[in-house]
Amino acid sequence: MIPTTRVRWFLVFWLFVLSAVSYLDRVNISIAGGAIVDAYHLTDVQLGKVFSALVAGYALFQTVGGHLADRFGPRRVLAGGVVWWGLFTALTALVPSNVAGALWLFVAVRFLLGAGEAVIYPAANQFVARWIPVRERGIANGWIFAGVGAGAGLTPPLITYLMAHYGWRSSFWVCAVIGLLAGAFWFVAARDTPEEHPRVSAAELALIRSGRTVAQQQSPTVESREKVLVPWKRVVRSREVWALTISYFCYGYVAWIFFSWFYRYLAKVRGLDLKASAFYSMLPFLAMLVCCLLGGTINDRLTKWRGPRIGRCALAAFAMVVAGIFIAFGSQVQGARVASIVLAGGAGALYLSQSSFWSVTADIAGTSAGSVSGFMNMGGQIGGTVTGSLTPWIAARYGWTASFLTAAFLCLVGAVSWIAVNPLNTLKPDHDASSGPTEFEAHPYAKTPHVAQR
Repeated sequence: MIPTTRVRWFLVFWLFVLSAVSYLDRVNISIAGGAIVDAYHLTDVQLGKVFSALVAGYALFQTVGGHLADRFGPRRVLAGGVVWWGLFTALTALVPSNVAGALWLFVAVRFLLGAGEAVIYPAANQFVARWIPVRERGIANGWIFAGVGAGAGLTPPLITYLMAHYGWRSSFWVCAVIGLLAGAFWFVAARDTPEEHPRVSAAELALIRSGRTVAQQQSPTVESREKVLVPWKRVVRSREVWALTISYFCYGYVAWIFFSWFYRYLAKVRGLDLKASAFYSMLPFLAMLVCCLLGGTINDRLTKWRGPRIGRCALAAFAMVVAGIFIAFGSQVQGARVASIVLAGGAGALYLSQSSFWSVTADIAGTSAGSVSGFMNMGGQIGGTVTGSLTPWIAARYGWTASFLTAAFLCLVGAVSWIAVNPLNTLKPDHDASSGPTEFEAHPYAKTPHVAQR
């Protein structure tokens, strides 16, 4: 038997770690929000602008981050992004409490932090397209996005402890150091392609190559990567890309209610104390972690059994419908603790669909997986930006129940959007763009020898 390695899964684990760190750096301010509001005499609406600033920077630079990953590879782009957002996480703690215009300093720092974090998932999806066979992409994305639940779930107890013992500023410095260390390890351990990694065995390399949707060159250069990218005019004309982006807008709107406002909701609206709020605000993120892994596993198995329309698309639509039901019901529950559990169920159901979004973009985009998934994720983060400011506005005028019912309705809109997605409609680069072996191969799950060019 030819010995094999599992380097791809080791690197997927480190993408899980970087994913967790990115959400640690995003969600920390929602836990420290009460202390910041008191120290700088802000309102919840002003704090919402700070929340929205990060997501706005994150959204606007998604496509740029994806293009950088497509052209320069996920190794350097991710490492540079981690250094960038680590620095701006630290700068968040350096805003003076007695300075005029502190609100706009927070907005600027968080916007730039978001711009740096924009590379994380488009670059990770470019890694998936290069390193992970199609039949393993559901669980690979499940692990990567389980880092969202792990990072966001770790945030409440960690930040609460640091705030109680060392003040809110210390929590941002600790998060920055954790990120810089994780990014340095990624740069040392990772390579852009399996062909470049010295620890990948011949057996593992053959397995990876057999299941990719795009033929990779042995040692792709920056110039050759640029030549085989899918033209943007083809991307923006794709029905699948727009349907995914609309659905991910809805997904992002709902998800960011939990990241930005759930802790404040439990403390201010439901009346839980600091420790109880920290505990119950962990539940949605733990549900996200479990359901990301579960959704990725179901995704791959259903896709292998019934094809990607069922395994990728139907699973995502079903999960978003269930999420909407849980969120609508949870907003009506009287008991704070029961409501927390039911709403956490909605967050978990939402994240059952997560791997479908990213697996489909990797499946259909190949060499341009970073750019296409970045475009989709831009839609998701625009939804998150809207949540940051619109959720407290709705709550102030119509109550928090109306805020959650709005999110439940958008879950249904997101589910319906999946009807328009056919993951077998693979995007191709121009045939004459390169003289090398750069065209897409037939999709491994396609029933016919060739995939329709879009």
